[in-house]
Amino acid sequence: MTTTESTIDRPAAPPAFQHISVVRKTKNAVATVLVTLSFLVAVVPLVWLLITVVGKGFDAIVSPGWWSQSLKGVLPEEFRGGVYHALYGTFAQGLVCALIAVPLGIMAAVYLVEYGRGRLARITTFMVDILSGVPSIVAALFIFALWIAAFDFPQSGLAVSLALVLLMLPVVVRSTEEMLRLVPAELREASYALGIPQWKTIMKVVLPTALSGIVTGVMLALARVMGETAPVLVLVGYSRSINFDITDGNMASLPLLIYTELINPEPAGVQRVWGAALTLVIVIMFFNLLAAVVSRFSAIKSK
Repeated sequence: MTTTESTIDRPAAPPAFQHISVVRKTKNAVATVLVTLSFLVAVVPLVWLLITVVGKGFDAIVSPGWWSQSLKGVLPEEFRGGVYHALYGTFAQGLVCALIAVPLGIMAAVYLVEYGRGRLARITTFMVDILSGVPSIVAALFIFALWIAAFDFPQSGLAVSLALVLLMLPVVVRSTEEMLRLVPAELREASYALGIPQWKTIMKVVLPTALSGIVTGVMLALARVMGETAPVLVLVGYSRSINFDITDGNMASLPLLIYTELINPEPAGVQRVWGAALTLVIVIMFFNLLAAVVSRFSAIKSK
């Protein structure tokens, strides 16, 4: 038995490599040059800044007692002592700020993503947007008018922390909100299908899934506010010795130490300025690296 096979005419496959027009090559070359120039414009000043700060501040941070002593009893023309008191003030103010801003920010983000409907959600979103654009000096003046002028509390590191809360809170809310929105809806639906209430789904499923991004956002927000200068200039006086009481008295911090030593014309003052600037850069870099490490090890790994 003979069978006749019919062949179907099919269009010829396009060539593997088509000719690229000159116009397209030119556009590609121009785009490559523009992107490279943009990268260099952004990176060159940053590298120049880092080289300058490291070069002028390295001798200060490796000097004896820089990390373990304060400037108590040190004369303006003497280069000795260190930034121990300023480091403590920076970390203490940042820690109190985080203890207030992080829970409030996470709860606000959970409300906006999981429950937010109606007028209250719109008002909350609007207020977060407003806080995102508030300059640090405005936040400092608001705390000064409310906390110090109205309630008659003393200038202190606590007042600085309250001003930093206003700056850190919107960053925590926005970053947490974005991380919660990235959690797949299927995880919530699967939890609801098992009869688990919404609040427990949020606590046991949604938040652990988004924990990596939330922690990263919190650490970056904390690193940002720790370098603010306006709140420490308005809300607390400078002290050359360490003050462990954050609720009362003058308290040093790295930004405040830099500003104070700027008016010192002696070479020792200039060296302390660059050393404190490099120390602040190291502290901020530490928090950024810590955020990356925590984000990596807190992420939920799929089996």
